[in-house]
Amino acid sequence: MIIINVKDGESLDKALKRFKKKFEKTGVLRELRSRQAYEKKSITRRTEVKKAIYKQGLNIESV
Repeated sequence: MIIINVKDGESLDKALKRFKKKFEKTGVLRELRSRQAYEKKSITRRTEVKKAIYKQGLNIESV
C-alpha cells in the first residue's frame, strides 16, 4: 500500500503528482497489463534482446 503524507500548505495537485510517481515506480500497472495476455517465453526473450541491443547502441553513440 502506498502512503503519501500531505504536508502543511501543500496543494492537492502536488500530493497527487507524488502519488502517481510512487505508483509508477512500483510497476503495478505494467505487471497487470503484461498478465492480461499470455506471452510466450521465446517472444519475451526476443523483446529483451532487442531492448538490450537498442540500449547498447545508445551507449555507443554517446561515447
